[in-house]
Amino acid sequence: MNDLALLLTPEGRALLDEVRDTDPANELAVATRLRREHPAELVSAALGQARLRQRAAAKFGAEDAARMFFTPNGVEQSTRASVAAYRAERMKGLGVTSVADLCCGIGGDAIALARAGIRVLAVDHDPLTAAVARANAEALGLTGLIEVREADVTEVDTDGYDAVFVDPARRGGRGRIFDPEAYSPPLSWAVGAALKAPRAALKIAPGIPHEAIPAEAEAEWISDGGDVKEAVLWFGTGAPGTVRATLLPGPRTLPGRGLPDPEVRPVGRYLYEPDGAVIRAHLVAEVAEEVGGGLVDPTIAYITADALHPTPHATAYEITDQLPFNVKKLKALLREREVGTLTVKKRGSAVEPEELRRKVKPHGPRSATVFLTRVAGAPTMLVGHPAR
Repeated sequence: MNDLALLLTPEGRALLDEVRDTDPANELAVATRLRREHPAELVSAALGQARLRQRAAAKFGAEDAARMFFTPNGVEQSTRASVAAYRAERMKGLGVTSVADLCCGIGGDAIALARAGIRVLAVDHDPLTAAVARANAEALGLTGLIEVREADVTEVDTDGYDAVFVDPARRGGRGRIFDPEAYSPPLSWAVGAALKAPRAALKIAPGIPHEAIPAEAEAEWISDGGDVKEAVLWFGTGAPGTVRATLLPGPRTLPGRGLPDPEVRPVGRYLYEPDGAVIRAHLVAEVAEEVGGGLVDPTIAYITADALHPTPHATAYEITDQLPFNVKKLKALLREREVGTLTVKKRGSAVEPEELRRKVKPHGPRSATVFLTRVAGAPTMLVGHPAR
């Protein structure tokens, strides 16, 4: 709290501007110089905040990150700005004009909601976190739409708000928490709060078992740039029990249609690797139907087909070779093809990509992708390249 208070003073803000682009390798020299003119505590706080802002640029963009304030946990756990903006626009599309943002953290979601024109009550029980959220609302000129309150979220009255958004803490002293009832607050409490509101969104870990999803919720898995970022349980959307995968940028949304598992078929000319959000949402069958393909193995989320059907929901590769798992044969093939740049992907294989790369020692001007997987239960290597 004292560090934040120092940084919010005119001297602190000026020093933050001065150290903004400091290279971590030069921190000691910069700190030594600045301590001749500024208190040591302020210099340490400014340099620490500069490091956090540099890390946060990947999530919030350089312009916002350079104005915002962060804590180490805040940088790590906050929602990526592109994902928060997508969710805020979906809220707006549902007619939401006010949201109670419970467990608001440093305010990333509140900022996105406010920028969508939605009035936000942002609540967090941690004094420093709430203070940082308040400083961020001010830094970005959003105090007219964001009210920050330090409180226990379980005691906040959300009556009068169009929607509730809950982002429970999913990390503890030992790292990630996988049991939804060990979230803080527990998922069962968050679901109860959601059911009392006209509309609600609960941010949860993408690995949540489908059987843990309440029947009243619509479940959405979101990826950004191919990386799965989160799952969201939506309430009040009029689509209980449904699932969807949303890919950013876009957004490109694939709704579930309850299709049966695709049939297993021999490897064809093309292999499709579904986006991670599609896999998490159990919508591989929808993509298989879209491209007219089947699975290479009943337990593996690789789709194969004889024709190329471009789709935003999967990456297509043209397969040139299919080998039983044999490192020597793969090494010989890559040498013959003069492959020096080798991308290794795996699904259903215990072999680590770096280990295989060391063994085959690729060398040459060409590139290739090898898939370590199972085909009809047998360990297999599929070699190819991105489809054109």
